[in-house]
Amino acid sequence: MKYLISVVSLCLAGCGTLLPRGDHAIEGPWKSFEEAQQTFDAITPYQTRREDLKKLGLDLVKTPNITLLNYSDVVNRFVPGTAVNSVELDAGVSDCINAKMACKGFEIDQRHIKRNRIGSFWADFLNFKRQTDVAGWHFKGMLLIKDDVVVYKLTGGQPLIHEIEHHTNPLGPLQGIGESSLRYSR
Repeated sequence: MKYLISVVSLCLAGCGTLLPRGDHAIEGPWKSFEEAQQTFDAITPYQTRREDLKKLGLDLVKTPNITLLNYSDVVNRFVPGTAVNSVELDAGVSDCINAKMACKGFEIDQRHIKRNRIGSFWADFLNFKRQTDVAGWHFKGMLLIKDDVVVYKLTGGQPLIHEIEHHTNPLGPLQGIGESSLRYSR
């Protein structure tokens, strides 16, 4: 009997470790938002060449999750549907648009998000209350390259993501019964 009580106690004490955990990452060369930003900070428009990007760990052909932007994509990003005076555009963007096919755009999108369920195992398991801690970062960068020289760079994203998701079902496992019976009665 003592053995059974100690096994049950150990199981109940470790129930939090039974909650689901998840990791969502769009792979890239950086382990943090700061690393990505430092790489882009080292890029100087009209000075940094395509070979220099490789030395910074950013190979536009081999690095995963880089989107190649053609001329039309670049125009649509910077001059969407309305006429914009070229004086209003950044000089690098204007040079790229004027170069037409001689200019290429590259969009880098990297993120790392962790999702950990927190709270009571039994409340979660029986679908009464679920809480998820979401944490991570998301980096977005864009480069315009004309004649193998970076003419424009842009960065953005979220250096720190932290959210708590709460879902409460007062009826627990019975909460969805009405919806399922309606679905199957049709």
